[in-house]
Amino acid sequence: MTALVRSAALTHFTELATACGLDARALVAGVGLPPRCLVDADLKVPAHLVGRLLETAAAQAQEPAFGLRMAESRRLSNLGPLALLVRDEPTLRRVLETMMHHIHVHNEAVAVQVDEQRGLVVVRTELSNDGSSSLRQATELVVGVSCRLLQVLMGASWQPRLVCFTHPAPRSLSVHHRVLGPAVEFGHEFNGIVCNAADLDAPNPGADPVMARYSQKLLAPALTHSARFTDRVRQLVVLLLPRGLCRVEVVAQHLGVDRRTVHRKLQAEDTSFSALLEGERRALASRYVDSTDRPLTEVAALLGFTAPSAFSRWYRGSFGGSATRQRALSR
Repeated sequence: MTALVRSAALTHFTELATACGLDARALVAGVGLPPRCLVDADLKVPAHLVGRLLETAAAQAQEPAFGLRMAESRRLSNLGPLALLVRDEPTLRRVLETMMHHIHVHNEAVAVQVDEQRGLVVVRTELSNDGSSSLRQATELVVGVSCRLLQVLMGASWQPRLVCFTHPAPRSLSVHHRVLGPAVEFGHEFNGIVCNAADLDAPNPGADPVMARYSQKLLAPALTHSARFTDRVRQLVVLLLPRGLCRVEVVAQHLGVDRRTVHRKLQAEDTSFSALLEGERRALASRYVDSTDRPLTEVAALLGFTAPSAFSRWYRGSFGGSATRQRALSR
């Protein structure tokens, strides 16, 4: 089943496309999205088509920071129902917990995970994809919106310790530094934000506990509608693969169930853990081998292989040739 996203993700697309000399409606039609997605923020549309639209616009406009420029002027209200929840959480820690548990209300293709250690917090933001297009623009849009959200809650002067992207750097970083701050690095093993752990417990001065309870009650029907089990597992696969932890037992632990339950629920949705793992692995492999200059030993690790030889055998069996030859052909 296709992951959906609220068309609010395309806020400012028309304005930016026009500024770049593009026809927004023609671009939308070209990728198969309905024209109404440009005016109806609550319309649910396929996330992979939104990703394809952003890549097409960036290429035609010759603007490698197209997605990030869309994020630059985003407001909290862009998150729709999710904004009503996070704006009144008492601390940033609670905001991030709410985002992790309910992000599917806004975007079913996004997975958020928060890791805390040694005084730092890593907020990983990863996107699942069908493997048919790059996720560079969509990734920078999501990470940019995340930074904007934190700045709204922490104050305009707040900046992350570091912003990380897995893709290579563009020629110019002027937009990235303007939107994300001076500490932006590329070629990392994850996409996301690093900030001080102390920031998580800073009080949210705008929090209203009475309004928080009211919002929870008002949005209860939407919140109780959880994402499909398959989508939740797929999101965990995307997050856990680069860390070498993508085993069904670990996924089950994250979901609070046992491995039998994982297998049973996936079977009920006509899929399996191995099929989801293989699908995400192939999509990531295509992206890393064809579109980056990462050493293949590093690609092997990011795909969860403990040895490059295991990756080589898997790649040859999955794609019918060596990764080295495919990289040469794609250049």
